[in-house]
Amino acid sequence: MSSPQLLQGVRVLDLSRVLAGPWSSQILADYGADVIKVERPEFGDDTRTWGPPWWGDPADRMSAYYLSTNRGKRSIAIDIATPEGVALVRQLAAEADVLLENYKVGQLARYGLDYASLSALNPRLVYCSVTGYGQTGPMAGAAGYDFAIQATGGLMSVTGEKDGTPGSQPQKVGVAVADLFTGLYATTAILATLIERDRSGRGRHIDAALLDVQVAMLANQASNYLVGGLVPKRMGNAHMNVVPYQVFATQDGHIVLAVGNDGQFARFCELAGNAALARDERYLSNAGRITNRDTLIPVLAGWMLQRSTQDWIDLLEPNAVPCAPILTLPGVFQHPQVMARGVLSPMEVGADRPMPLVGNPMRFDGERALADQPPPGLDAQGDAIRAALAQHSGWPVRG
Repeated sequence: MSSPQLLQGVRVLDLSRVLAGPWSSQILADYGADVIKVERPEFGDDTRTWGPPWWGDPADRMSAYYLSTNRGKRSIAIDIATPEGVALVRQLAAEADVLLENYKVGQLARYGLDYASLSALNPRLVYCSVTGYGQTGPMAGAAGYDFAIQATGGLMSVTGEKDGTPGSQPQKVGVAVADLFTGLYATTAILATLIERDRSGRGRHIDAALLDVQVAMLANQASNYLVGGLVPKRMGNAHMNVVPYQVFATQDGHIVLAVGNDGQFARFCELAGNAALARDERYLSNAGRITNRDTLIPVLAGWMLQRSTQDWIDLLEPNAVPCAPILTLPGVFQHPQVMARGVLSPMEVGADRPMPLVGNPMRFDGERALADQPPPGLDAQGDAIRAALAQHSGWPVRG
């Protein structure tokens, strides 16, 4: 089945680099938008050099990091510090529907490539600025990095083993979630603005800040504090509001047990051969299990050590007690559900070996949204784009 072209005809000019902005533009490309990626001459996107590992021949190799976030785009190298470079970007922006950028606040204004300048040229332009701290406020001019945002935005304060545990300290998440969340939020904002533009005829300036997004993604933890004054502490793999909902050791490894309600807890106890525990007044309700967590968890931990991980999975999963193995990445990509869903979406690139890519997770009427072009080499389409612009033939047609 072919990928649905939901955004066919939408033209995206991507001046962003690294992760948050490129993640958004890759999603738009998967949905059918035509994305032109503007990169620095000679060097390109910073992530091109973030290897090993590498894919491709030594002469034109690309880092695995770069591959993860640049599918479906065309690349042109432009030096925006030159009048010629500015003129090229303005030509592209004049007919673009969307522009993404993640420069420091005010930096593009020096070149006449800020929202005010380009919206005067193209009033329909949806202009999305991605920064660490936003377009306003005392830290607006500061550079924003995912690690720092996870720290400042509170995520690290609730991530890691609890105080008193050997080696306990705040931990970052294993992927750059502040960047990725911001790319997702930016995408939804762009799509919403495109819909509004159909009514109003005008674009908008979208201000997407990593810190704002990270604070928003605290979700129930933020609400617990704002409503109840509860300052959450690090709890390792345990849950502040649900018990038992954590990792347990088994005979041969570990398992996630995610009991979400009283019925599931009673069923778990019965399957484990200890139905009486679920009738103990201390543990009848989730509120009681939270209050008596310190006495309950050691008991359950002893039960869990009596079987292997797979034995527990085989016992609990068919009986609707939520649980899961903890897989490394080889196990993830060999998981039958992951394989059946086609999450791994290799892309054929000439006669070379297939380029291994993780596909867009969304399906529409059963069809996965996935751009049909691999991540581009630096300036791979630059000559064709420059030639089209030199002829003043409008937005360069994708060949």
